[in-house]
Amino acid sequence: MSDWPSLQSEYPLASEAVEAFGRDGHVCLPGVASAAEVAAYRPSIHEAAKSLANRADIPLEKRGTYGKAFLQYANLWARNEVVKRFSLAERFGHIAAELMGVDGVRIYHDQGLFKEAGGGFTPWHQDQYYWPLDTDNTVTMWMPLLDISVEMGMLTFASGSHTQGYLGTLPISDESERVFQDYVKAKGFTINRADAMAAGDATFHRGWTLHCAPGNQSDRMRDVMTIIYFADGCRTTEPINDNQRHDLATWLPGVSPRELAASPISPVVWKRGS
Repeated sequence: MSDWPSLQSEYPLASEAVEAFGRDGHVCLPGVASAAEVAAYRPSIHEAAKSLANRADIPLEKRGTYGKAFLQYANLWARNEVVKRFSLAERFGHIAAELMGVDGVRIYHDQGLFKEAGGGFTPWHQDQYYWPLDTDNTVTMWMPLLDISVEMGMLTFASGSHTQGYLGTLPISDESERVFQDYVKAKGFTINRADAMAAGDATFHRGWTLHCAPGNQSDRMRDVMTIIYFADGCRTTEPINDNQRHDLATWLPGVSPRELAASPISPVVWKRGS
């Protein structure tokens, strides 16, 4: 494993970035990983993704909105030792903890999100709708594994929308797109997204932050690695929808509602003083 970059060194996180994250519910950070680091790990991420069943063999035109949005590969770190080194990296976990102002974070799961050339839009949604966790201290890191432009499907945020908390039983769908698009307009939230991101740049957004992405209008796959973190020490909640019931059983196996959110597949990634 010494052939791969360690990803343990600290990232120089500016106080302005922490303030922006608190205010807007999201922030874009340059160079969270270097181009060389991403290039070293990208083949293993792709290799792990290929081991999972997906919708790639179904033509785009025969898929629904969710299926057109991206190919989805979850918990890759548990399938590949090299990806484990990437997804459990202290550098990434430390950033997540500092942005949220907590003393430690656990991984919920990682996820490869590959938006195919010609792939559809990702509807407006809230990530935390899916998570049976009793804390607002959740964050997703979204890192492209190649240089991307807006035309490839740039993640797009409604700044400040995290302050509204839970906004209803709306999984990623045409309905969530319609309802949340109207909601964002009615509330007057500012829409923000990067014009371009280099491989290794990363956005971090809170679990309640409304976000979406346009379709991929390029002729290249947009491959992105995401890692979800939550504050160490939080508890689970009673699931309020089928997706939360699935997540509780899948990502926190053996954990019952109102117990500490901790399992062998949700290890601590970073803890202050350790």
